[in-house]
Amino acid sequence: MNPLLRSFAAAALALSLLAPAYAAEPAHWVGTWTASPQATWATGFVLPNNAPDRLRDQTVRQVARISVGGARVRIALSNAYGREPVVIGAAHVARSLGGSRIDAGSDRALTFGGRGEVTLLPGAPVLSDPVELSAPALAELAVSLYLPQDTALRSFHWEGGQDAYLARGDRSAQAALDGADTVSSRPYLSGIYVESARPLRTVVAFGDSITDGAASSINRNHRWPDFLAQRLASRDIAVLNAGISGAQVLNDGMGVNALARFERDVLAQRPDSVVLLMGINDIGWPGSSFEPAREAMSAQRLIGGYRQLIARARQAGVRIIGATLTPFEHALPDAPVKHYFNPHKERMRQQVNTWIRDSGEFDAVADFDALLRDPAHPARMQAAFDSGDRLHPGDAGYRAMADSLDEAILFGAH
Repeated sequence: MNPLLRSFAAAALALSLLAPAYAAEPAHWVGTWTASPQATWATGFVLPNNAPDRLRDQTVRQVARISVGGARVRIALSNAYGREPVVIGAAHVARSLGGSRIDAGSDRALTFGGRGEVTLLPGAPVLSDPVELSAPALAELAVSLYLPQDTALRSFHWEGGQDAYLARGDRSAQAALDGADTVSSRPYLSGIYVESARPLRTVVAFGDSITDGAASSINRNHRWPDFLAQRLASRDIAVLNAGISGAQVLNDGMGVNALARFERDVLAQRPDSVVLLMGINDIGWPGSSFEPAREAMSAQRLIGGYRQLIARARQAGVRIIGATLTPFEHALPDAPVKHYFNPHKERMRQQVNTWIRDSGEFDAVADFDALLRDPAHPARMQAAFDSGDRLHPGDAGYRAMADSLDEAILFGAH
């Protein structure tokens, strides 16, 4: 070969070998916050919707604390249970300054395929275009949606744990929504994503009201996944809360059953691991004011549901951690829900927990029952951890739950 050509060939080969080192890293979109969609329910259910039945010419502003941060942001909206299209006339995202106030300098108008208006089709989600917005880890972001048309609210997240603000007219870009009404649910907003220069690890908390943060301090981000996110954010680990109050593994209730929503709420996030804490409502709801006519759940049926979730997680390459069901003796004494607990249900909880601990079928176990129970009375939650309703932990209990989950449990030994 001609020496000159040989030199060019050698140079080309060297550059080809070096190219991967100099190539720009691809961007990665990672979920940093989520709220699992639910269907609103008809009047007459034991609990209220805590949301207006219809929206018209109104702006709703929702605040969400993200877990990991990024320099670009996009949001997801869902009309999963709607029977009619929902028109969003304008959408904005900004850093929150508390309450309904936003940092006006950070406000960004959102587009969807380049347009400022978007229609949510019945049953469908939409994803906004990315916007440049510095969103540090654990930042609170405000998402404002303007609904110009008369709209039946059919898709929402019930247990907001955070005030949302409802104001007349298109006020989606205003710095504060003075005079706005507050609601405790989350209409349509289902996710926030940030862009990262590298893949990040993700944990999904998949559960019921105990994961959703029932009885935690409002507007304080004191759910157990919040405390976990706070601890892991500096390690570039996203924590997503896919809890639904009233959720069950095998039956629909205040949301569809876990088997039906596992793909959408967990696997679609492409997590590294999922913490499954669900089943107490499968045990407690039958025969109670929620479901007075439903036959009692059996431990074997519930375990069969767990096995399905384990198999689907494994098929997707997701580590699944089984959490034991927490004590609930004489739960909800002051609520309009009767007969949630009885000794037979307690025996079933103990059978299920024994299987979770001893079967070896989960990749790891989070023994929340052992953590929270009263040593002198194991069917009851310790007073220091109890919110007062004998079912849901308070802030201290939620923090203890998060603190008990180390990276060896979440991701395995390395």
